Amino acid sequence: MGGSLSEPLLPAPRTGRRGGRREKHPRRRIVDAILYLARTGCQWRYLPRDFPSSPTVYWYFTWWHDDGTVERVHDALRLKVRQADGRNAEPSAGLADPPSAKDPPPKSKTAP
Repeated sequence: MGGSLSEPLLPAPRTGRRGGRREKHPRRRIVDAILYLARTGCQWRYLPRDFPSSPTVYWYFTWWHDDGTVERVHDALRLKVRQADGRNAEPSAGLADPPSAKDPPPKSKTAP
């Protein structure tokens, strides 16, 4: 999710009176683990041990996905990349999937 650029876009840690305990893992490591999973396509349970545990990373991913954080980070990173390339910040065209091909008609059942 882009490192220091994504940090301000992440929700505040859940700490305080009803928020729970302090975070055990730096958020940068959580983001790095999510990016590793997306880049390599590995299964959650095969996340390398130098990252936080897969249940921890999965918990953060689902929390950030469900509250819209993943989409906000994606949109912010897309905007930065487009601006860095000298393009308009917002896409000017879209792609539509072509209609799927129709199935061939069923074969007639004729006796041999």
